[in-house]
Amino acid sequence: MLLAIDIGNTHTVIGVYRGPDLVADWRMASLTHRTADENWLTLKSFCADAGIDTAQVKAVGISSVVPDLTFVFEHLARKHFLVEPVTISGLLEFGVRIRYKDPSAVGADRLCNAVAGFEKYGGPLIIIDFGTATTFDVVSGEGDYLGGVITLGLESTVAELHRRAAKLPRIELRFPSAAIGQDTASSMQAGVLFGNVDAVEGIVKRIRAELPGHARVIATGGLAKVIAAHTHVIEAVEPSLVLDGIRLILERLATKGNGR
Repeated sequence: MLLAIDIGNTHTVIGVYRGPDLVADWRMASLTHRTADENWLTLKSFCADAGIDTAQVKAVGISSVVPDLTFVFEHLARKHFLVEPVTISGLLEFGVRIRYKDPSAVGADRLCNAVAGFEKYGGPLIIIDFGTATTFDVVSGEGDYLGGVITLGLESTVAELHRRAAKLPRIELRFPSAAIGQDTASSMQAGVLFGNVDAVEGIVKRIRAELPGHARVIATGGLAKVIAAHTHVIEAVEPSLVLDGIRLILERLATKGNGR
């Protein structure tokens, strides 16, 4: 069995694979003050509830955008699973040509999305990940990672509005019934959510104009379903794309006999 760990700025998503099948997954807060042992107790409880024997986990893959937590989960893997974890980065050789100017600067989650997205849909492909930041990752028809776009995520936008404007409340991220808001909350919801849909469609249009052929668009991340329901640009939602990418990358590295 494989343990895949996707460490994001807000949440950490953990999945257990038996071969190609995701048998269980969980989401927890990304708390930098928690030790490896504290995270292990939480993970052990998750596995026990799902009937998973942690002794059967023989490989651990980590995608992380939080350096402090990367170390914590690497230590967890070594101490409690007795395996050397593979931490994804653009410096690993896993069969994807990375066209970024500095391959090591590409977020591990973006590379995992690209690998898993291309494996399932081919290319050209645009992958939108709705997280703390909203990222657009572009994969060529040949499977090359071309780069993309980074912008503020939905929850980050709402938090920043509330932080910077004293009279603007925290709002629920749900679409209002109309673009013209008749109170502060619905006005903010219209701005944030309809504005995000329009931004998605506009950025996709710009990216497609720079690519040969018709680029398919898929989405992932916690709010992907919310946005996808309000635009025809997004053709599919893949909730576990980063986890799938971790699995695929580890399989490729194992085949090459290169674990790091």
